[in-house]
Amino acid sequence: MNASLRIIVWVGMGTVAMGCIAAQPIEQRPAEAKREAEPVMTRARLESFHKESDGKFYARLKLLPRAKIPFMTQIFRVLDPSPLADIPVGSSVKFTSKRIDGENTLTSIRVVDECVRFQKCD
Repeated sequence: MNASLRIIVWVGMGTVAMGCIAAQPIEQRPAEAKREAEPVMTRARLESFHKESDGKFYARLKLLPRAKIPFMTQIFRVLDPSPLADIPVGSSVKFTSKRIDGENTLTSIRVVDECVRFQKCD
């Protein structure tokens, strides 16, 4: 056999061997109880809130920067607008959110003290 034919045969055998290795079943772990992640409180500043013509209520929050993330403003749908009635625009807040029906939705919100610059903030 000439050299080029030997190379083709070796490459073909290697490809078959790699295919067999890749086709091995993945080790199955025992079923672990799925648990929902605990909600994370995020700091932000309440920029505004409004009601759309379709009756949906939205809050606009300016998220405070963390490490490499700059200031960012996001809009969240509010299912129950009553907690926002007591919070003035411009207040520092902590909130939790969840993705519901394809939209970021506020699940809880509360007023907190504003973070002091260059000091540790919870």
